[in-house]
Amino acid sequence: MAKIAFILLCHKEPDAIIKQAQSLTAVGDYMSIHFDARAPKEDFLKIKRALKDNPNVTFAKRIKCGWGEWSLVQASLNAVEAAVDRFPRATHFYMLSGDCMAIKSAEYAHEFLDRRDCDYIESFDYFQSDWIKTGWREERLIYRHWFNERSQKQRFYAMFEVQKRLGLTRKIPDDLEIMIGSQWWCLRRRTVEWILDFAKRRRDVMRFFRTTWIPDETFFQTVVRHLVPGHEIDSRTLTFLMFSDYGMPVTLYNDHYDLLLSQDFLFARKISPEATELRRRLGVLYASEGVRFQISNEGRSLYKFLTEKGRIGRRFAPRFWEKESSLGRERELLIVVCKKWHVAKRLLERVRQMTNIPCIEYLFNEQECPLPDLGGIQTSMEKRHRHRRALMRMLYDYYETDRLIVCMDPANLDLLEDFGHDRALTRMLEIECLFTDDYLIGHAKRVGLAGERTPRETLQRLLPTVRNDMLHESDRIRDANFDNFLRIREADAPEANARALQEFLTVTPEKALDIASTDYLYAD
Repeated sequence: MAKIAFILLCHKEPDAIIKQAQSLTAVGDYMSIHFDARAPKEDFLKIKRALKDNPNVTFAKRIKCGWGEWSLVQASLNAVEAAVDRFPRATHFYMLSGDCMAIKSAEYAHEFLDRRDCDYIESFDYFQSDWIKTGWREERLIYRHWFNERSQKQRFYAMFEVQKRLGLTRKIPDDLEIMIGSQWWCLRRRTVEWILDFAKRRRDVMRFFRTTWIPDETFFQTVVRHLVPGHEIDSRTLTFLMFSDYGMPVTLYNDHYDLLLSQDFLFARKISPEATELRRRLGVLYASEGVRFQISNEGRSLYKFLTEKGRIGRRFAPRFWEKESSLGRERELLIVVCKKWHVAKRLLERVRQMTNIPCIEYLFNEQECPLPDLGGIQTSMEKRHRHRRALMRMLYDYYETDRLIVCMDPANLDLLEDFGHDRALTRMLEIECLFTDDYLIGHAKRVGLAGERTPRETLQRLLPTVRNDMLHESDRIRDANFDNFLRIREADAPEANARALQEFLTVTPEKALDIASTDYLYAD
């Protein structure tokens, strides 16, 4: 059975480190601790005193660490070497920080690692992948970086500019394919022994990485891919972490307990030092037996959903609308706004049968929306949004009409604002539907907020958020005070809805009532 030696890099919170070590070693696993030499010596002595009688804990040779420096890799190698020497029964070596905690039981973690004979490490092609979103790419490697970018910023950039001006670049070692990924890996014993041996043999590679910028994202990732056959590498991390849109790690608190347990990971970071209840519950969990976990893995998509929506006032500031020319003062644009797309599509189908107005469904929401060939402008969602007015003018010309009906999602307030302020006559019809819990659950699954295995309890906690979000979208549209804005409601009688349809479509009362009485219009 798997026996894990945890490689712990830490620099603060000695009490939390002690508890973490006691919790993870209580079930027979091991820990090798590197405590940053920049941290207070008394903190390190406190940890050593508390754990001195624990045979499953060892300490690595301490060095001073700095963000983006080789020192982080050297600290990791020191801790790995100490663990290999001290714990001959360890089968796996798992990199952790002081902010990490287990989100599964030891029983589950050992069974998980026993299932496959492979190394878990993110390892993506440095130049071809999009792992680096912004900033330097090649510059990290071909120039030498001797100074810390955060603490010695002026020297760091001065040396970079000198090398760049003089053309002092260097070659990447010929036999290496540089890879990149998260520093939170889990490697087999054979692999870490190969890495330690490689580090002794290949001084050229060690010299190269010592002056590489942020080598903790490239050294292990590159060397593992160099030494281990590709089919024995699972290019993922077993540590759950999320980043904000500013690139900062998301901090986890007491109320994240249930969400963390449902993720397909063994550990999570960053756990807040103040989340004492979360730390206590996760500590107890690791030693538990017989616990069954329902993996749904919607954590990141749920976080993205909630943060992109923002809070009261929403974080998106108003922006200047596209400045292409008007659709045409003599034209009419009729917009059907509905969250339940199938309801809007049924309404449009009935309108097609009763009128001669061209009807187009969710052209700004569905890539598969049937559109005529307009010279390529219709081929991608990006082009449709970027050239929205040009697209609409071409559709008027294609259908040889001055009246057009389109469907839009209530979330598309930017489109509604844009078209609503055009010189063309714009009418909007919002279809107000009822949302059952079953529908909201289905919607959450369709947009990736939940999966087929998401626990019912998680779904119940999610429903109020999804429901309030839909209500908020409708409120935003009402608050925009559009001219010629009309509404029909699922809860109203066909006669009441017919009056709004009559004004929206400018048809006879009989036709409007016929459309409003469409069978199964609101059925899910």
